[in-house]
Amino acid sequence: MTAGGYPAPDPGGGSTGGDGATNDKGDKSGLRTALAGLTTRGRSFLAAGVAAAVCAYVLGQSDLLRVGLLLAALPLVCAGVLYRTRYRVAGSRRLSPARVPAGSEARVHLRMDNISRLPTGLLMLQDRVPYVLGPRPRFVLDRVEAGGRREVSYRVRSDLRGRYPLGPLQLRLTDPFGMCELTRSFSTYDTLTVIPRVEPLPPVRLTGEAKGYGDGRQRSLALAGEDDVIPRGYRYGDDLRRVHWRSTARYGELMVRREEQPQRARCTVLLDTRAVAFQGAGPGSAFEWAVSGTASALVHMLERSFSVRLLTDTGNAVPGEGTDGFAGAGQESADAAGLMMDTLAVVDHSDAYTLSAAYDVLRGGNEGLLVAFFGDLDEEQAAVAAKMRQRSGAAVAFLLDSASWTQGPGAPLSQQCEERLRMLRESGWTAVVVPPGASVVDMWRRADQERTGTVSAPGSTGGWS
Repeated sequence: MTAGGYPAPDPGGGSTGGDGATNDKGDKSGLRTALAGLTTRGRSFLAAGVAAAVCAYVLGQSDLLRVGLLLAALPLVCAGVLYRTRYRVAGSRRLSPARVPAGSEARVHLRMDNISRLPTGLLMLQDRVPYVLGPRPRFVLDRVEAGGRREVSYRVRSDLRGRYPLGPLQLRLTDPFGMCELTRSFSTYDTLTVIPRVEPLPPVRLTGEAKGYGDGRQRSLALAGEDDVIPRGYRYGDDLRRVHWRSTARYGELMVRREEQPQRARCTVLLDTRAVAFQGAGPGSAFEWAVSGTASALVHMLERSFSVRLLTDTGNAVPGEGTDGFAGAGQESADAAGLMMDTLAVVDHSDAYTLSAAYDVLRGGNEGLLVAFFGDLDEEQAAVAAKMRQRSGAAVAFLLDSASWTQGPGAPLSQQCEERLRMLRESGWTAVVVPPGASVVDMWRRADQERTGTVSAPGSTGGWS
């Protein structure tokens, strides 16, 4: 929500709008601004009046002189009246929603409030939007009574993800005859975030650090011995056999052992953003498919209560992400998904040539399930990807062949892509090649079938276990 005010210029010395815009100072400066706002009609009337007055003087026609003075005076009077109009208008903008998937529409609501004691004249409202969102919306508000309010709205849509500024809002004042226009701009703006398309993925049984699927948890021993006990306060219903008497004597209250603690299954989603790995651009390119697949996988794993981490070939993570990623639980899951979608909304090609930075992050320990979206891999990078498999409980790779994507649906795979696919499978990856135009859902099922070595019947979910 943004807000601001538009005050009419003050002939006595200027004023400041509620949105931070400062009006013209001084009578002369303000009058020059008003005269500069004359429309084509106003300038034409002024020129015709001056010409008629000159002709009347040369020809000695007093009636023509009166006509010329009337024509010249009308735009000047309109400019003066518009300049001296004193009222304040406040504007606000609301996005619904502020974060929208690519290809979907968002609605922008504008509200204008007349907070002065005088009714306004004709108001023309224009909001600045990037060209990818559509044409600039324009509205005409006939008359807003004192203390009145007007609301208008328009729709924006983009097939390209990104962050797009909306505003600042421009307000044009005009007189009833259309002789003069004055334009003022509010200083604030809002941002519309267009995130990648997210497709709901079918449930399949995944293998990570945890056994089982659904709550994404495992239980592990937290104690190595009596001296390593981490006690907690007794809660109603705790087994009395778990009472830790040494800690009870130390703290003066009943303490119990925490022998087991829940541990979330972990999943790392790796997105290859190397510019050398992808060809083409636009919503139908291989890179945009990889970004959309990454977004779909992240949301899917968060919904299954996995601790999810987003990783790129540069080794970068989402700002605010912990070492174990984001935990999927309730409101925290929605917030984590929002942060990751905001990151993917602006992700672009990197200048990196290798996947070494991502491997350095992954080799720190067992990463549970690893889901990767690769572009073109040469032999060296395929070897790096093969080493990544050793650091995960299970690994699923979606390989995009840029050569076939640039040729369109039905294009054959390149020999290099087939070689890299074989190398990944031999190293233990569940790897599938994504053909041009394939849906993320179909490829998710295909990966499940590839791992099990079966062709699932219609409606079957299969499993990665």
